[in-house]
Amino acid sequence: MARSTGAGPARRIVVVGGVAGGASAAARARRLDETAEIVLLERGPNVSFANCGIPYYVGGEITDRWRLLVATPERFREWFGVDVRTGHEVVSIDPAARTLRVRHAGGEDVLAWDRLVLAPGAAPVVPRLAGVGSPNVFTVRDLRDADRLKAAVERAGVGHAVIVGAGYIGLEFAEMLRRQGLDVTLVERLPQVLRTLDPELAVRVEEELRRHGVDVRTGTTLEGLEAGTGVVHAVRLSDGEVIDTDLVVLALGVKPETRLAADAGLALGPSGGIVVDEFMRTSAPGVYAVGDAVEYTHAVTGKPTLMPLAGPANRAGRIAGEHAAADAAPSMSPVLGTSIVRVFGIVAGATGLGVEAARRAGFVARALFVPGNHHAGYYPGAEEMWLKVIYDDATRRLLGAQVVGGEGVDKRLDVLATAIRFGARVDDLASLDLAYAPPFGSAKDPLHMVGFIAENERRGLHRIITAEELALLGGDVQILDVRTPLEWAAGTLPGAITMSLAELRGRVGELDAARPVVTVCRGGQRAYYATRILRQLGFADVRTLTGGMLSVDALARAGAGSATSTTNLMEMTR
Repeated sequence: MARSTGAGPARRIVVVGGVAGGASAAARARRLDETAEIVLLERGPNVSFANCGIPYYVGGEITDRWRLLVATPERFREWFGVDVRTGHEVVSIDPAARTLRVRHAGGEDVLAWDRLVLAPGAAPVVPRLAGVGSPNVFTVRDLRDADRLKAAVERAGVGHAVIVGAGYIGLEFAEMLRRQGLDVTLVERLPQVLRTLDPELAVRVEEELRRHGVDVRTGTTLEGLEAGTGVVHAVRLSDGEVIDTDLVVLALGVKPETRLAADAGLALGPSGGIVVDEFMRTSAPGVYAVGDAVEYTHAVTGKPTLMPLAGPANRAGRIAGEHAAADAAPSMSPVLGTSIVRVFGIVAGATGLGVEAARRAGFVARALFVPGNHHAGYYPGAEEMWLKVIYDDATRRLLGAQVVGGEGVDKRLDVLATAIRFGARVDDLASLDLAYAPPFGSAKDPLHMVGFIAENERRGLHRIITAEELALLGGDVQILDVRTPLEWAAGTLPGAITMSLAELRGRVGELDAARPVVTVCRGGQRAYYATRILRQLGFADVRTLTGGMLSVDALARAGAGSATSTTNLMEMTR
């Protein structure tokens, strides 16, 4: 591995932008080359801070502001010998001359570089509406924004907030502001919260928001801000409603900051991010780019994608810093977009592709919907979780997963992300060797159950049908509900034959072996047992409803699918 030495002039590495990507690049470059001159330029006052912790600081869960400062300029100078220059904004780059112009309080300078690492990040999306610049309308990108919002929340007389956007940041602020005692209205243009989840899982998050008093408005957009006396006092929605408010938080997502790169002639990709190779090199020699402004390779599709997350930014910064210092480094791994959020008492996370995204990418996507407990059911405190695992029916390759529940969601999500990253098949989940003791898990973990179901399907022991497919199913099908009378009293599927699992063997003559059968229970296990009984008694066409009535109920509550399927699903739960 080549590296700079004291034999010649010291290599000057200039890093533009701090936080996750830039700070990681500067620190890694120093660890690889003690002789290099490393300059870190940051237009703001903080070089490395935990922007993911900002909602919890505003909400009072993190009480010490200094804890958000991952590394101060002084620490970078003392520990790494990095020349940190805050309040320095790069206004232009000349790749041919290997210089850049820097604006600061004292004027402008031209700075030469041997290697340049760009970490400009991403800027909040701000709608073009009158009043958006009012002092009580907030986007949150750095600690200065956080301080302003925290002061506004704590100001006497502030009682209502409108949050626009129901992604991760919007949901975190909804929880935090609600915990601070504010009334909160959450506005989302999509028909569901959390676009990373499929509808039947997203609805569980929405219901948790409503349980805690958040007024959720999906399928609605912000149309206007009504201002007076210098501040916004109401918002106008696309449905015509006007909501009085004391402050507005815009959480509409981010867009990559690529102006510097574009003006310098660096190539941009189809999603608008900076094009980089596996070592984070851009199209200009000696210039690297990392973080929210670049396009990464997606681990499932193999296509370039924006991924504004701290994990990929940190890893990319490490690789770019090493290559900038040593002209060699490990390559950047593809990304999955694994992400997680806590919303009051529920946790939701996703990795890889959802069903529709997988189908758009050309996969023959199937999904398994499996409920389970986060630890042994007989041990006190077991919390239910719901897993949706997406795989390619042709190759059995895992494509994505979503998990919603309480405790233990992060554990299952991380296992699934690891499995997807290393090309596992859905059947491989059956053989995972997981830690087990009653307070932590089950001998048959929900992940194992996913693998068992998939393995049984592959071996021909049963066939799976999803709630979406069942809602659209036509023809002469017998729906066999093998739950108990108490469960049937709460509702079943229209036209279903109610026959408990305990009764099935004695009443099987009431079914027509020549006609298709779909077996149904609460979560899928008893339905699978019924399928095996029927198959061995001569029923050739039997399918098991994955996720059982839990999946039907969730889809019905989400109002997912076509008008026909939605109507059918609603009827199913009455």
